[in-house]
Amino acid sequence: MFILYLLAWKIIGLLPEKTAYKLANLISDRIYRKNGKGVKRLRSNYSKVVSDYSDKQLDELTKNGMRSYLRYWFDTFRLNKWSSERIIRTTKVNDEHLLRDPIAQKLGCIVALPHAGNWDHAAAYFCSTGITLTAVVEKLKPEAIFKKFLAYRQSIGIEAISHKEKTIPILTQRLNEGKLIALVADRDMSRNGIEVNFFGKVAKMPAGPAILAINTKAPLITAFISYTETGIEIFFDQTIPVPNTGSETEKIQAITQSIADNFAKRIARSPVDWHMLQRIWINEEN
Repeated sequence: MFILYLLAWKIIGLLPEKTAYKLANLISDRIYRKNGKGVKRLRSNYSKVVSDYSDKQLDELTKNGMRSYLRYWFDTFRLNKWSSERIIRTTKVNDEHLLRDPIAQKLGCIVALPHAGNWDHAAAYFCSTGITLTAVVEKLKPEAIFKKFLAYRQSIGIEAISHKEKTIPILTQRLNEGKLIALVADRDMSRNGIEVNFFGKVAKMPAGPAILAINTKAPLITAFISYTETGIEIFFDQTIPVPNTGSETEKIQAITQSIADNFAKRIARSPVDWHMLQRIWINEEN
């Protein structure tokens, strides 16, 4: 499997750009037609977001969502060959001051984001403009593929930490140093997730961003990344301030709900770029 993965990474990186992305669409359409577990889950997740869609509209959204997902992977196989100039030129950012101001003031900054667009491209943009970051990444199997991804993200400028490690102490130290932390936070990978109202149903999201905001006083914002014809567009939003009253559990709940609300607002506007092929709502079948 690892050899095939490396071969795909190399071949896709060498293909002419138009050919590569035509191939991505062909592959994604074939996966969509096979209607496997991931496609069914994506359709089910979309159905919570666009509950007023007809079956035909939902099918079309799912097909295009798979195309967006494959674009992410093909971008990943090619991104480390892009120049900094291209990365910057193909990135549009809204309310960028929400991130840059606290970093300039050495306050640190926590960015929580969903699985949308291409966050590696977004990270490369900030690294290319002078702001490196630390991120928690899912530990993939086999180990060789995980190490390949670590090396790839380090080449961009990301300090990548496995979610299997004790991440809170490391991230706390980085924030106390005034650095940027990016956390994908629309899917809980632990047993300690916080229940939130997400599109009118109960989902679980990680407590980490809220805990870090409470413990370090670093600003916590959310980001949503959508695709454009030539690159990506990033939308930053503020979350609620850390509440002055209530228990720590209540504060974590309120902040995490604020994150979920921001995610829902942005996903509703551009569901096609939300690449959630796993279960996140509770009380659903696996």
